[in-house]
Amino acid sequence: MLETLVQGVLLGGLYTLFALGQSLMFGVMRLTNTAQGDFIILGAFAVIAGLSLTGSAAPWMVALVALAVLPLAFGFGYALQRYVLNGTLGKDPLPSLVVTFGLSIVIQNLLLELFSADPRAIETGGLSTQGVALGDMSVGVLPLVVLAIAVVATGALQWLFARTSLGRSFRAVSDDREIAELMGLNAKKVYAFATAIAFVLIAIAGALQGMRTTVSPSDGPLLLLFAFEAVIIGGMGSFWGTLAGAMILGVTQQIGFRLDPGWGIWAGHIVFLLVLVVRPQGLFPKTRG
Repeated sequence: MLETLVQGVLLGGLYTLFALGQSLMFGVMRLTNTAQGDFIILGAFAVIAGLSLTGSAAPWMVALVALAVLPLAFGFGYALQRYVLNGTLGKDPLPSLVVTFGLSIVIQNLLLELFSADPRAIETGGLSTQGVALGDMSVGVLPLVVLAIAVVATGALQWLFARTSLGRSFRAVSDDREIAELMGLNAKKVYAFATAIAFVLIAIAGALQGMRTTVSPSDGPLLLLFAFEAVIIGGMGSFWGTLAGAMILGVTQQIGFRLDPGWGIWAGHIVFLLVLVVRPQGLFPKTRG
């Protein structure tokens, strides 16, 4: 059981990275990005394409290519929000859902054309098979790295929101856009910066997903489901809540897999539905102020 819990927490670290971008975009703009999973897969394939150009799979080269993708993701996210998604925001959530759903379809078909339907993986030079001994257990080095990045990213987002002027801008436009604009803020630019940061997190999640397992152009919807469930369980717009929700989801799935290989994913869905029925605002919802 201890091994199951540890593996669940490590899996929860990956789910946290899937979900943080979604939590950020909803917390600032009340926008649900239905293409979240597809953007994660796009990030993984961007790293795969970069490595194919270099012809090297050394860990330092993987890290270098992954880092090179981050500023591209930042710029893409900023432009997407500034020139596309800002026009969909309003009291009616349907336009943003339709646009991001359309983006999901476009990304899947684009990746199919460029890379075919064959699963691919990011070669890490043996890093994905290395482990460290913790008592009687052996824990993978890469999952530990993913968990550490997830915790650091969550803490960094919380610090950004609580301690910086940009974070105060995020909170201001989230609480009341009209008053924030009367005080001199450009809400459209603030939204664009929020999405740019979210896309950096999405690119990190994509790179790590490609390192941990194979990815294919059709994987996006499943990753979106995991991200959405983690955000809902933890509480929409709450970063530490998202981390907790991802951990709960990961542990629940691992317990399900332990009982029966076919029950893992279903166990996570059941917990998600129970939380949705009993506490629809999530276990640790965002508080105002």
